Amino acid sequence: MRKYTRRDVLKTGAGLAVGAAGLSSAQLLSMARAWAQDSPWQPEDGAELRILRWKRFVESEGEAFLRMVNAWGEANGVAIRVDSEGFEDLRPKAAVAANVGSGPDIVWSIHADPHLYPDKLIDLKDVADYLGGKYGGWAPVAEGYSVRDGRWISLPYTFNGNMLNYRVSHVNEAGFDSVPEDLDGFMQLMKGLHANGTPGGFALGNASGDGNSWTHWLLWSHGGKMVDEENNVVINSPETVAALEYIKEMGQYFAPGTASWLDGHNNKAFLAGQCSLTNNGISIYAAAQRENPDIAQDMDHAYWPVGVTGEPTELHVQFPMMVYSYTQYPNAAKSLLAWLMEADQYNTFLQESVGYLTHTLNAYDNHPVWEEDPKRLVFRDAVKRSLKYSYAGDLGYQASEAFADFVVVNMVAEAAIGTKTPQQAAEDAARRAERYYRS
Repeated sequence: MRKYTRRDVLKTGAGLAVGAAGLSSAQLLSMARAWAQDSPWQPEDGAELRILRWKRFVESEGEAFLRMVNAWGEANGVAIRVDSEGFEDLRPKAAVAANVGSGPDIVWSIHADPHLYPDKLIDLKDVADYLGGKYGGWAPVAEGYSVRDGRWISLPYTFNGNMLNYRVSHVNEAGFDSVPEDLDGFMQLMKGLHANGTPGGFALGNASGDGNSWTHWLLWSHGGKMVDEENNVVINSPETVAALEYIKEMGQYFAPGTASWLDGHNNKAFLAGQCSLTNNGISIYAAAQRENPDIAQDMDHAYWPVGVTGEPTELHVQFPMMVYSYTQYPNAAKSLLAWLMEADQYNTFLQESVGYLTHTLNAYDNHPVWEEDPKRLVFRDAVKRSLKYSYAGDLGYQASEAFADFVVVNMVAEAAIGTKTPQQAAEDAARRAERYYRS
């Protein structure tokens, strides 16, 4: 099987700019059959695979994924079932499957949930080495999320850039050319949007994607963190209190209803004209292009402001693939995952995701999807600007459990809504974190 260079990948991507929708079923099946001839992993006889994934946010991505999966299945004689759930249902179902040893073979999960049950997952190091060797290696944060004690307990299939989405005209009317790159300017923008009756707002409910992303940015941008390099809980700190004082002031400028927002609520508010600035993937823009072109025309995206560290302190959402150790068909699962990240398929996947999902392999940095619409460009850098949510400690059971318990999200919500003072919220967060980090 030939070894691709970065030039090969980009050339292939340009040739497939129409995406899977531009390939006939016969063409896609022919590609899958050709790949199957040389695959390092030959599916077991009579193999069947069940995949559980999160519900799509961009229709074209979901359709492309199914076409690619089904083509591989037909080419290899493997029956495949794909189920989808919202994040709030997917995560507990995945955990139950791990604990009872029955259910889907593959889960397209979120964040670092594989670290909650690493001993229930097969080692994907052979797949990771194969793909990394062909496509320029893995982005460091992607590899960091997937490796535990030398084992690849998941494959870092993709990231979702959780950037700032904003209405250009409303930001201009508030006195700014674009979203400020510093914390003070960002506060003034939010204040101005509120004064003009076009407020911004961020999820304060237990939103797995949007809520976690922006609240961790808030904490880190002020120099705070849950734990230090030795995994000692240090969240009750002057830096954390400064972050909570900041959000206490900003919270009064939020759009109504943010206290109960989960993933998806900010999309609806933005598209309904009730919110002028929020954090999200590119799904708001994609939906606006389909359903409300006037809003799409007036939208743009921005990085998060850089805080006291002088470096990006963003948290973007990883969507890893994991394979349960109870599967009867590990070779089939590995073959499918490798197929999905080969150049032809992965180029198609990126194109049909229209910037909502971004790459984890370095060879795709200059994929055409980022250049054809300037409003997508910031999402390209998500995997380069993101920290692991365990920062600054290790990514293990404690970090994953504290993250799953929304310790940071709830702390920020309490300060923003005013149910606790910043100091009280930091103290309570420390007590909650200690439950997971005590030895």
